[in-house]
Amino acid sequence: MGDTVSWLDTMSIKNICCIGAGYVGGPTCSVIAYKCPEIMVTVVDLSKDRIAQWNSEHLPIFEPGLMEIVKECRGRNLFFTTDIDRGIKEAELIFISVNTPTKMYGLGKGRAADLKYIESAARRIADVAPNSKIVVEKSTVPVRAAESINNILKANLKTNINFQILSNPEFLAEGTAIQDLLNPDRVLIGGEESIDGQAAVEKLASIYKHWVSDSHIITMNTWSSELSKLAANAFLAQRISSINAMSAICEATGADVDQVSHAIGTDSRIGPKFLKASVGFGGSCFQKDVLNLVYLSECLNLPEVAAYWQQIIDINDYQRRRFANRIVEALFNTVHNKKIAILGFAFKKDTGDTRESASIYLCKYLMDEGACLTIYDPQVEKAQIFSELLHPAISEDPDRVGELVTIEDDPYKAAVGAHAVVICTEWDLFKDLDYQRMYNQMLKPAFIFDGRLILDHRALHDIGFHVETIGKRITRGRGHLVRQFAKPGL
Repeated sequence: MGDTVSWLDTMSIKNICCIGAGYVGGPTCSVIAYKCPEIMVTVVDLSKDRIAQWNSEHLPIFEPGLMEIVKECRGRNLFFTTDIDRGIKEAELIFISVNTPTKMYGLGKGRAADLKYIESAARRIADVAPNSKIVVEKSTVPVRAAESINNILKANLKTNINFQILSNPEFLAEGTAIQDLLNPDRVLIGGEESIDGQAAVEKLASIYKHWVSDSHIITMNTWSSELSKLAANAFLAQRISSINAMSAICEATGADVDQVSHAIGTDSRIGPKFLKASVGFGGSCFQKDVLNLVYLSECLNLPEVAAYWQQIIDINDYQRRRFANRIVEALFNTVHNKKIAILGFAFKKDTGDTRESASIYLCKYLMDEGACLTIYDPQVEKAQIFSELLHPAISEDPDRVGELVTIEDDPYKAAVGAHAVVICTEWDLFKDLDYQRMYNQMLKPAFIFDGRLILDHRALHDIGFHVETIGKRITRGRGHLVRQFAKPGL
């Protein structure tokens, strides 16, 4: 075995191709190009509009620090193009970073990952690759998806062409993606436990070693790597749903969820991260990956495990609905024809991503009650907001959405004549708004609902706001904030 030679021993990684110019592929390859100036990095995508944006001054995604890196590398060793075949042919290593949405049809509807784009990318590589390649699964996928890619490629093998399939899941948090890439907690690389498999793992690791220390690069078998990605997001989502479940108890008893969260977080076995109560989690990963885990557990005949992970999603849905109900109840049990200002539409701060944003569902519930919404977000385009609200799962009546929803480009305009302001995204700028000015422009009594626990509730109370927030009850009481205990039976 010692003198066995892998076909990878003579391969030098000079060209990298990434199929998919989305939230993963674009930033990841930009940082690789930035840290590996001797490697040519090409990002390819079917969408002409998306590629045009990557080649413009207005990138298709917003991430702090991304534009600076793209500008430094673009045209030097970083290229964005729709010429997929050329990108595949010239690369020694190919990332597959395509979308893997939750299936909306057939077996596994609403839970399983739709792998049609993964399969399409694999077949494209098999069709046009003129020589041996390392293919890296970068998209979030179910366990053993790499095996499917491998089967497709090997079923279409040409003479003297070999493929090695690796799993290299991303652990980027939107809003901090560039820092996560530059200073990762860990880089996972999964590969076959064979001579060729381990040689391929080392080739990919050598790229990351340009800026990541050996101690932060973890290698394992492919299936463990794939499951680690799902498990990481499931555990994080579980923490959020756990503290949100506690917030409901806090509101019913008079406890303060911030104080409870702090007490829990000081336990070194638990730690403080992801213990911030809110209107609910969103984004492209948490719900999709937990549902994927639910489906996987069901397929493996593990119904109790599936039910456990499903409860994480159920609590998240419950939290969003509960917050919407609280708005209706506070506004005298009706919001029909009442103007409500929604501040924040992205699923979290420092990103323009709206996928599975809590704001979408909150808007749906309020529109169902006939509320008139004015929405402001500093990064989300008007067209994107309407695209989310016009989705058939959110509204079946486009005309009604047009009648009930207005998009504003200024938070103060959004509040003019409003009965209530609702904080849905934790943008830093919302902490520093002139709420006295906002209060003066609103109908009285003026309500503010802090769905992210970011505001100074005492100061808002002193201005005259009726303040409602997650995980605590606040009412008037002789110049002080008083925690109001729920009545027995409520």
